[in-house]
Order: sequence, then structure tokens, then C-alpha cells
Amino acid sequence: MRILMIIRLPNETFNAAVRDGTAESKTKAIFDEARPEAVYFTETNGQRTVVMVVELENASKVPTLAEPWFLTFNAAVEFHVVMNQQDLKEAGLDKLGEKWA
Repeated sequence: MRILMIIRLPNETFNAAVRDGTAESKTKAIFDEARPEAVYFTETNGQRTVVMVVELENASKVPTLAEPWFLTFNAAVEFHVVMNQQDLKEAGLDKLGEKWA
């Protein structure tokens, strides 16, 4: 299933990695392991934020996606199940509408 991850990086922790020159190598290692479908960088509430779309085989894989962010940057991590247009097309909304109307 496709998961949207929102990773909020504490400024002090990430600033330290930027200053000591390890921010790029640390984030690259996490991305290489997670193999995201897409990655975006933004800010939320004044914090650097990574928005990442990944494929999750099953719930037992959540720690393999979250722990690198927790342990490396003391980040806050959220997971949200998402669908693309094709997934929504296959969801059978018309039949659900008939059933629950």
C-alpha cells in the first residue's frame, strides 16, 4: 500500500548535521534504504519537513521507515495511507454508494 510520510526535523538536530557536514549523507542513506516513490522538502510550523511517498508491504515494515528518522534526527514521523487516481478508480465508490445510500 502507498503511504505518505511527513517527517518533521527538529531545527537544532538538523542544524548540527548541516554544520558538521553530515546532513546530506545521513538523509541519502535513509532515502536509499526507503526507496521512496517521491520526496518533497518544505517547512511546517518553522521546521524543515520531508514529505515522502513510499510503498509499504505490510505494517511490520513501519519501523524500517520510521526508526532511521527517529534515531538520526529525533524527528517526528506521521504515516497516512494514500491512493493515486488508479487506486481510487478501483475502489468501487459507485457500489459503496449504492450499498450505504
